[in-house]
Amino acid sequence: MKKIILYHGSAKVIEKPVFGRGNSKNDYGLGFYCTENLELAKEWAVTENNDGFANCYELDLEGLDILRLNDNSYNILNWLSILLKNRTFVLSQGLPVEARNYLLAHFLPDYEQYDLIIGYRADDSYFAFANAFLNNTISLEQLRKAMLLGKLGEQIVVKSESAFASMTFKESISVDRCLYFPKRQSRDRRAREDFQNEKSTLPAVDAIYMIDILRQKWSNDDPRL
Repeated sequence: MKKIILYHGSAKVIEKPVFGRGNSKNDYGLGFYCTENLELAKEWAVTENNDGFANCYELDLEGLDILRLNDNSYNILNWLSILLKNRTFVLSQGLPVEARNYLLAHFLPDYEQYDLIIGYRADDSYFAFANAFLNNTISLEQLRKAMLLGKLGEQIVVKSESAFASMTFKESISVDRCLYFPKRQSRDRRAREDFQNEKSTLPAVDAIYMIDILRQKWSNDDPRL
């Protein structure tokens, strides 16, 4: 029986996460968003004006179906499609809207059937990278690289009622905003700076952009992914 330790950064102590509550407009829809990295949870817990808490849980994985978006079974367009399904993108008419519709039709996994989802966390930096790709201003390879910039973190999202029932509260750790909010800003700033440096480099001659995916009618099993 495998168990893992998860942390949830919050403005308050949460001893009993409640299934069905939360913001349905988060990255992977309604769920309880956690990380295995305590330092990341501490950064996510604070704002400029408020301290927070890193709530710690033990999660029993026995019997849970897990969607691992970062393994070889899935590609970056699967992740982006789930993001498009749940987050609010402000898209101009033309290519961005066409790109959104195409990705949702051809690359969206059946993610709602899973108890747990593991994948990138689309904070402000990642969200900007995704928008740039949809607007055809960065290539597919640049989008892939962007996901590794700044070590912005992988998140684990508890989705199903059975997964919620498998969580056990362990402790709540106080987080000082004066220490961790600057760390949060610094991590985000490094990601943006690295991305701008990557964006300013000349793309490869054979670089693939969103418009190429549309024109060539890529599918989810395309070997170039």
